[in-house]
Amino acid sequence: MKLIECVPNFSEGKDQKKIQSIVSAAAQVKGVTILDIENDADHNRSVLSFIAPAEAALEACFLVAKKSAELIDLNHHKGEHPRMGAIDVIPFIPVAESTLEDCRALAKRLGDKIGRELNIPVYLYGEAAQNPSRKDLANVRKGQFEGLKELIGKDPEKVPDFGPNKIHPTAGAVAVGAREQIVNFNINLDLTDLEAGKEIAKRIRASGGGLPAVRAKEIFLKARNQVQISTVLTDYKTTGMARVIHEVQKLASEKNAKVLTSEIIGLVPQDALVNFAIDSLNLENFKPDSQILERRLNPKTGAEKLPWLESAKTLTNALQNTDPTPGGGSAAAIAGAMGCALALMAASVTLKSKKLDPLKRPAIEKSKNEISNIKNLLEKLAEEDAQSFDQVMAAFSVPKENPWRRETIDSALLKAAEVPLKTAQTSQQALRETNELKNLVQNSVSSDLNCALHLLKAALLCAAENVRINLDSLSDKSKAGLTEKALADCLETPL
Repeated sequence: MKLIECVPNFSEGKDQKKIQSIVSAAAQVKGVTILDIENDADHNRSVLSFIAPAEAALEACFLVAKKSAELIDLNHHKGEHPRMGAIDVIPFIPVAESTLEDCRALAKRLGDKIGRELNIPVYLYGEAAQNPSRKDLANVRKGQFEGLKELIGKDPEKVPDFGPNKIHPTAGAVAVGAREQIVNFNINLDLTDLEAGKEIAKRIRASGGGLPAVRAKEIFLKARNQVQISTVLTDYKTTGMARVIHEVQKLASEKNAKVLTSEIIGLVPQDALVNFAIDSLNLENFKPDSQILERRLNPKTGAEKLPWLESAKTLTNALQNTDPTPGGGSAAAIAGAMGCALALMAASVTLKSKKLDPLKRPAIEKSKNEISNIKNLLEKLAEEDAQSFDQVMAAFSVPKENPWRRETIDSALLKAAEVPLKTAQTSQQALRETNELKNLVQNSVSSDLNCALHLLKAALLCAAENVRINLDSLSDKSKAGLTEKALADCLETPL
């Protein structure tokens, strides 16, 4: 069964009656399994975790949002944790055979439902973001309830993805998104100086030049009379808990302070704890899959032994659904990257051959290096294409009465045409380099090299289709001139 994990955060951490009422709204939905509820009086916030099939997850999250809006008035809410809504943030997370695409689709459906039925403005964030600037939750929530109240309806950057273009008078706004597993990890210090804590948080978080994939904020816990460094590990495989606590301790020692305790908020992936143990114990040659008893008792399935196959399924599922992205432009770039990958394999196999003519080696290595750089660029263009179309969708959501609406749309369409143009030009460059290998690679990989050429040609032609459709949608066709010429030159150039 496909299951989705949901982690609604709502702005109440003191009143147990209200907290229980909100949790019960989710628990009453058939198929919902409550996993955890964390509440903190200093933060004045609760984090609910549950799993459910997709439709039950959607219904339960909506009911949590509705009950939160009924019971919480942000005009009278005070707490240490940043917030912009009564129901502040609702992420969907893939577990048990579900995918990130499933979660993106749910986020959009829930956002639409909350906006229409509860009249609360909704901002899509994380992997569901339609506006690239909203991928980071901190950007969405910047200014909190009070700041957003002053800007929404006036600042075009604050136009919500769903719901009214005005703040809900008591419930504020909500961020709904999709993401992979994260770790909410708090570190409590024997420190009472909040300014010192502020400096530590700034130096630890990625945006302050600290640890990659880490968000951090200083919070004063009045009940304990101590400073807390509240962190979010957005990619615990890049930066784990052991490294975070080590760095916080090092910075705290500069303030003559030390770490007293730490805490994990909500659920944590098993791998995050295993990585903590490995890092903390400085283990050598430890193999979790073979040395952890429970993993030996539950051997991996065949599908798990082929991660590339699961990735392929994720990609094809993403392309087949009805979401606007990824679409043909991203598919073109991915096809080009696949073509490059096959060419690189053919070159690498040939370079390892003992029968290789030494005189051919420099040419093969040169082409391999060029194709590798092109592959990296095409992978980035796949993401850029999806982002550029998300900007088109955002432009079309600008209110019709806005005098700059049409210009905003044309600008987004032009950008959405320029990205696949770059994909077409880059695929053509890859074709030239791959053709250079035709008489150099060994016969055993010649079919792979031919497949690479077919994929690169498909990438070029598919990218061209996406250039044309975006240019055709421009209201001012004169803006299409240079892009049309560049595409024509690309298609007419001999391979």
